[in-house]
Amino acid sequence: MITSIATLLRNTTWKCGKIERRVVNYLQHRHQRCGSAQTPVKDMMNDFELSGKQKSEFLEAIRRLEKRNIIKISWISPPK
Repeated sequence: MITSIATLLRNTTWKCGKIERRVVNYLQHRHQRCGSAQTPVKDMMNDFELSGKQKSEFLEAIRRLEKRNIIKISWISPPK
C-alpha cells in the first residue's frame, strides 16, 4: 500500500477555499508545534474526521494546493 505525505511549501491562503485554508493552517500549526511541516495525508483525514463526500472534496483540495505549489505530495511505499 502506498502512503502519501503532504509538505507545506508556502504559507499562503490567497484565493483558497475553506477546506484548502484548513489544510494550510493545519500544516502551519504542525510546523510551529513539532518543527516539521510534513504530515501523512491519512493522519489529516483522521484529524478532520471526514466521511463520504467530504473525503473526496478534501482530496480535491489537496490536489489544487499541489497544483498551485502551496504543498507538495510525496508518495512513499512502505518496506516489504
